[in-house]
Amino acid sequence: MNPFDLSGRVAAVTGANTGIGQAIAVALAAAGADVALIGRTPATDTAQQIRALGRRAAIVSADLSTIEPVDRVVAGTLEALGRLDILINNAGIIRRADAVDFTEEDWDAVVDTNLKSVFFLSQAVGRHMIAQGRGRIINIASMLTFQGGVRVPSYTASKSGIGGLTKLLANEWAKHGVTVNAIAPGYIATNNTAALQADPVRNTAIVDRIPAGRWGDPADLGGAAVFLASDAAAYVQGHVLAVDGGWLAR
Repeated sequence: MNPFDLSGRVAAVTGANTGIGQAIAVALAAAGADVALIGRTPATDTAQQIRALGRRAAIVSADLSTIEPVDRVVAGTLEALGRLDILINNAGIIRRADAVDFTEEDWDAVVDTNLKSVFFLSQAVGRHMIAQGRGRIINIASMLTFQGGVRVPSYTASKSGIGGLTKLLANEWAKHGVTVNAIAPGYIATNNTAALQADPVRNTAIVDRIPAGRWGDPADLGGAAVFLASDAAAYVQGHVLAVDGGWLAR
């Protein structure tokens, strides 16, 4: 058997409308999974790509800036696709300002979406996975899980928290057959990084520091997601896998 085959599995991917979430959702479908696309903006283009691969796609509406919809996400996925084996916690936002000027509103908005909702959605999905004796949870971390960054205090705090939360859930749930890991993307060309790409000074500094010599593409994360979601990673727990073109090795 192919240990990377996800046939018969169902994944729920948050923030699957564009960028990293879309690329991961399509990669999971290409490996055989059916996919529930979770977000406040209907991921119609992602659904079309998944269906073109011969897999099922369901759009589940949920605004994860609060924890209110987490139970509906689980129920909606089960109702539409019949099971839930894989959760990708990808939805996230970023706010930029100097630390001395950063507002409580921007702090709460980012931490609530990037960390609080991730925990409570993982909790709801984890209960289901523990009951069925198997599951895969993959969080999307960041280079700022390891580093401090500049002008993104709430984002750095949230992504540092994701690293710790990944390890904690792995410690508690490994005995139940549920693996919990994270992917830390490097500098990936998405809407969230548009401001950096447009800044000629920052863009040049970033590319010069990446051994691969380029920004990453969202599709570069697909293989890592398939691996961590598959039987090939059954003994991988609490790990934060950097997909960064060598950024951390520099």
